Amino acid sequence: MAAVVLPLALGQAGMTLAQSSTPAFQSNASEAQRKANASQATSELFYMIQQLQGEVRRLQGEAEEQRHLIKRLQDQGRDRYIDLDQRILDLSEKVSAQPQTAGSPAGGADTGDAVAAEIREYRQPGAEERKAYKAIQDLIHNQKKYDEAISRLYEFTDKYPEGDLTVNAYYWLGEVYLVKPQLEQARQAFSIVATRYADHRKAPDAVYKLGITLDRLNKKTEARRQMEQVISDYPESDAARLAKKYMASDQG
Repeated sequence: MAAVVLPLALGQAGMTLAQSSTPAFQSNASEAQRKANASQATSELFYMIQQLQGEVRRLQGEAEEQRHLIKRLQDQGRDRYIDLDQRILDLSEKVSAQPQTAGSPAGGADTGDAVAAEIREYRQPGAEERKAYKAIQDLIHNQKKYDEAISRLYEFTDKYPEGDLTVNAYYWLGEVYLVKPQLEQARQAFSIVATRYADHRKAPDAVYKLGITLDRLNKKTEARRQMEQVISDYPESDAARLAKKYMASDQG
């Protein structure tokens, strides 16, 4: 009887042991799988973080480049403004130093005859100068790239000083600044043409546009004075006709 019971007990014990070891094995496998999945997720997250950090560095680099570009443009604009302002100061000193034309009133009421008597010959442009001027006109009228046009106009006046197209360049500098609008710069550019090149064909338009600029700067009295000057000094010009319209509308 003992011989029969002993094998039976051993068999039951073996079955129990086998049943108890199976869940343990499965638990260990699940834990290993979980750890593997967690490790893979951690690796993917680390990779994504690296990508994001790289993108942030790239954007920071682009932002820094933009800051440098903006600062450079601001510096160039300031330098050009200072240069233009200095030119006007130099011009004012030269005008003040010149003796007044005999018979002309101090107020300049009869300056039309003086201008006619002092008409000068302007240097005519060569082929290269004409080509450069035409390219600037294309930037202004067709491409509407006003900032680039301003830079090119300054370069033009420096490279080709005191020529017929140089006066045009100063005038268009005023026009572009008026469009932007940068009214103080426009005022200075038109003033160069109106005072330094009063005998040039662009002078009537420059004086009229100077009046328009002053009007927009809310300097009404000075604006009217410029309009009166256009009518007095250049009575047959289109600018004088526009000035009369301005005066009529201002009075109305």
